[in-house]
Formats: sequence, structure tokens, C-alpha cells
Amino acid sequence: MKPDQYTTLKPYKTSLNETPKVGGLKEKDGWVNMQVQFLINQKTCNSDKLLVGWTVLPPGAQHDQHRHFNCEEFWIVIEGSGVMYGENGEEIPSSKGDVVFTPRGHWHGFKNNSTEDVVLAWGWSGAGSLEAAGYESIEGGRTH
Repeated sequence: MKPDQYTTLKPYKTSLNETPKVGGLKEKDGWVNMQVQFLINQKTCNSDKLLVGWTVLPPGAQHDQHRHFNCEEFWIVIEGSGVMYGENGEEIPSSKGDVVFTPRGHWHGFKNNSTEDVVLAWGWSGAGSLEAAGYESIEGGRTH
């Protein structure tokens, strides 16, 4: 078999301690006081169809309602509890152990309305970068 772009790639390993927090995420774009890490993505390991992330939301932090036109998203609540946003801004309780899947193009988000940090492990299928995801945030979509 002739080598191609996939057979010449090697497995990639990283850790939370080795991965820097993502800079430049703006509150006006829906990223409110979140600590985000892209563990696997296009930049780190040439993953063009998968992004795996880790997010810590301190009390009061949230990811405003948003959608991705080019990828599906999942998240797993590792620690804590809060509310996820449904299709029409409905707030649905979500806590440790919950697994959420959002098809491409559907509005979603998460808010930590508790007094403890929320930790989410999450990923996109279909895009390896924020630019490729087709990200759109609701202008003024924040709830208080």
C-alpha cells in the first residue's frame, strides 16, 4: 500500500497540563468567563474532522446560545451542575454524568448557575477548528 496523508501521521498524545488555554475568546461572541482548552484539533495534530476540548466554567460563567453549521457537538458533564440551553432558550438542568449531543445547526449553550466550578469534556465531529465549525452566536443571547 502506498503511503498517504493518513498513514504517514502518527498517534498524538497530550494532557490537560500540557495544553494551553485558548486565548482570544470574546464575551461578545458568547464566551463568558470560560477556561477553554483545545486538546485535539487541526493546529495541534492535523485533525480536520475532530476537535476535543475541555472547559471549566466558574460560577456565573456561560457559553451563550450558539450553533455550528459544519459540525455536531457532544459534551459530558465531568463535575458540577448548571443548565443547558434548549432550542428556544429553554433552560434544562444538567449535572455530573450527563451526556449531551447537539446536531449541526441547532442552538445550544451552557450556563453555570451553581456556586461550584463546572467541568465539561466536549468535542466536535466534522470540524477541527473554530473557523471550520461555522460558529454563530446569538447576539445578546445571554440570560441573567
